[in-house]
Amino acid sequence: MPNGYLGSPPKQLVKNEGLHTISEVFDLQSKGHWDGSLKLITSGSSDNSAQTLEFNDCLVGNHDVYLIQWKNFVPANDENMLYFRLKNASGEISSGYQYANFYNTAATGSGENKSTSATYLRIMGGGGSSTGENANGHIYIYGADTSERTAVSYSSTFFDQNGTYTTIMGGGLYDTAEVSTGVMFRSISSGGTLGNINTLDVSIHGVKKIWVI
Repeated sequence: MPNGYLGSPPKQLVKNEGLHTISEVFDLQSKGHWDGSLKLITSGSSDNSAQTLEFNDCLVGNHDVYLIQWKNFVPANDENMLYFRLKNASGEISSGYQYANFYNTAATGSGENKSTSATYLRIMGGGGSSTGENANGHIYIYGADTSERTAVSYSSTFFDQNGTYTTIMGGGLYDTAEVSTGVMFRSISSGGTLGNINTLDVSIHGVKKIWVI
């Protein structure tokens, strides 16, 4: 019996060709093991009428890992950053974060950002607001629906307020053992005040557990 055997294998129409009957496909779909490795949970957009974009109860499904794809972030003003926070049953979590990331620019070199007592997770630096200076990135979230610390890894690509191309790669965590239920994005100025969002599109996916049998 091979390692990782999880039950009776499907009866395939042609030996070793990976073909399944309709009933077998329906069964796999019902268990979340068909149609690709990602399941779209929710999506949303923000524009100049808002300073935040938040999603409630998007991390409470049957997934160990979540993928957030964010794109087309343009702040209303130069040098505004996009902050990322988690939410719990009481609302937005505004303290208790740690993060470390590495940034690299096309013009001025590289460096690092880090903190052991942050009020947010730093997923990008100050962005530009001119045409074509869109920021994009993704965030992986681990252990959100368990009573453990929620960890993240992320990367982003953007133009800063001077039009310099920049990338960031890093990770962080919410340093409290509790369930995280949702997420929030905030546009923050270099002075720490809320700023308006011109555009921001976000989609949140659960990463499926794909069985190979």
